[in-house]
Amino acid sequence: MPYSPSFSPSKHHEELGLPFYDIVEPASFPQHVLRYRNQRWAERVGLDALSDQEWIDHFGRFRPLPGSFEQPLALRYHGHQFRTYNPHLGDGRGFLFAQLKDAEDGRLLDLGTKGSGQTPWSRHADGRLTLKGGVREVLATEMLEALGVETSKSFSLIETGEELERGDEPSPTRSSVLVRLSHSHIRIGTFQRFLYLNEADNLRKLLDHSVRIYLPEAWRDGEPARAAAFLEQVSQRVARMGAQWMAAGFVHGVLNTDNINITGESFDYGPWRFLPHYDPGFTAAYFDETGLYAFGRQPDALLWNLYRLAECLLPLAPQDVLEQALASFEPALHREFAQAILRRLGLQSRGYEHDGALAKALWTFLHETRAPFEQTFFDWYGGTLSIRRAEKSSSARFYSHEAFQAFRTIFSEFSPSHDIRLGHSYFERPTPCTMLIDDVEAIWAPIAAEDDWSLFATKLEDIRTMAEAYQPL
Repeated sequence: MPYSPSFSPSKHHEELGLPFYDIVEPASFPQHVLRYRNQRWAERVGLDALSDQEWIDHFGRFRPLPGSFEQPLALRYHGHQFRTYNPHLGDGRGFLFAQLKDAEDGRLLDLGTKGSGQTPWSRHADGRLTLKGGVREVLATEMLEALGVETSKSFSLIETGEELERGDEPSPTRSSVLVRLSHSHIRIGTFQRFLYLNEADNLRKLLDHSVRIYLPEAWRDGEPARAAAFLEQVSQRVARMGAQWMAAGFVHGVLNTDNINITGESFDYGPWRFLPHYDPGFTAAYFDETGLYAFGRQPDALLWNLYRLAECLLPLAPQDVLEQALASFEPALHREFAQAILRRLGLQSRGYEHDGALAKALWTFLHETRAPFEQTFFDWYGGTLSIRRAEKSSSARFYSHEAFQAFRTIFSEFSPSHDIRLGHSYFERPTPCTMLIDDVEAIWAPIAAEDDWSLFATKLEDIRTMAEAYQPL
């Protein structure tokens, strides 16, 4: 058997029943070329022993994993898209392929797809994913994971040999199918669907399933208390995700309610971007003409989405109880943001007020100077231990600014974390690993022109080196 002893399949989502999904057939592709295989996470779910051909059979032809779903499930959901409600959504080019458990912590994980063919929710689209879209998602998830962001993991990318017509890039363009690993594909929009359909019993079923399988710490014997505890847990997890995005300088781009899941993990990457420098108005999507999902508005967008989740729970709990649960979002956001900044700087906490003051001073410096975002964190990782290294930086001129002196006064009171790896070779280089739009386009250009994947492989290795440098000793 090509499965490790740690392989532990599941099919919990089937327990919900047909009102929650449609059984579908995957597309048949003319070609299968393995372009990316996440061996590190394959080890954690017991699939590391698969040969490349076996891998392609499962994640390109979608031969079922033993013990999980016999057929893929296209999930049903609704959602607000740029704050306009859409009752015609659902998995239109993806499905839930399998579920299995993490061998390290025992948590349930989903294997979901993108570009795997048409479903009842495709709405006349082809159900496919461009190869460039797949490459971009791999790059986004690898970078975010290395920066400590709660994110789905790109598990597999296979080129599929079709020519796709797209209006937003040169066509015809190459095709692919992506498999991602996430703790849940239950979205805010999943709850919205049953509120829209006025199906309170299915709302109850979804709530109880979500708490029992994904958020057992939110279980309460009474339904109103359980709904409120669930909302509070989701609010805090979504706040953590948003805070980590901000500390990473990341813009998701499309924060619709169908793109926010209950476990608080970033997923379904489209027109994402990383900031070159601090800019609260920086947008990722060319079609976000009003800046609704701009960098600085992401926390507000997430909270707006959580209010939509709270509305779905009104048939199950009183409004005042749910409002109290939602009130946990803002303090969680500030707390998690300060913690994320400390992790990015390799510093020990000095308590909530001091940590918050440090984060605010850094944000003021970045705002007033427009210093390169990632270079600043790279230069000052380790705090005062990195003074000489920062003095040699290409950003050194920014560190004589008055706003930096205010930040330096505060961070000089913080001690470096005991387990940082400042001796790692990564910190001997002059510039950090980045994933700006120019980096992405430079990686894609030789793939498109000459099928040259060397820059893609080099960037992934660079990200792994960065991740290793930031890992505690």
